[in-house]
Amino acid sequence: MQVPNPCDLDRFMDTVSSNLDRSTVILFDEIGVGLQRCPELDDGFWESLRSLATNQTNGNLGFVLATPESPLELAHNTGHTSPFFNIFGYTTTLGALTETEARELIASSPIPFPDRDVEWILTQSKCWPLLLQILCRERLFNLEEGETGDDWHEEGLQQIQPFIHLLETDKR
Repeated sequence: MQVPNPCDLDRFMDTVSSNLDRSTVILFDEIGVGLQRCPELDDGFWESLRSLATNQTNGNLGFVLATPESPLELAHNTGHTSPFFNIFGYTTTLGALTETEARELIASSPIPFPDRDVEWILTQSKCWPLLLQILCRERLFNLEEGETGDDWHEEGLQQIQPFIHLLETDKR
């Protein structure tokens, strides 16, 4: 689809409703942050998205929200009353990856990690995707700089500190 110029809500709605002819999913990551920081994401915006999904795209549009709370709690906690937030019939809580999945993720690095680093990352992250991503990023940066020591461990542990609560849950 061509991006309308200017790309305001009305033109976006027209473009999507006129041109969406195959199944499409819009992914919203960290939607709570957006709701708190972006006043333009008001109830009118969310009502328009609901209308697109339920009335204007012949069932071809769906949404996935990544948030630590349910869509209804999210709307309530941010003061939104749009019915957009009650169209989600399925919610799930994601947990840690399996060790096999975590190893596959680590193996996707453009620079392979030494086995001892892989084991350290698995142990420290307990296979939680966010923690894996952070620790792998630190190791990759270190390797790109030609560093071969373990100095990156300290930085990696510091970077995962805000998310350490994940290690205290038993959702595996």
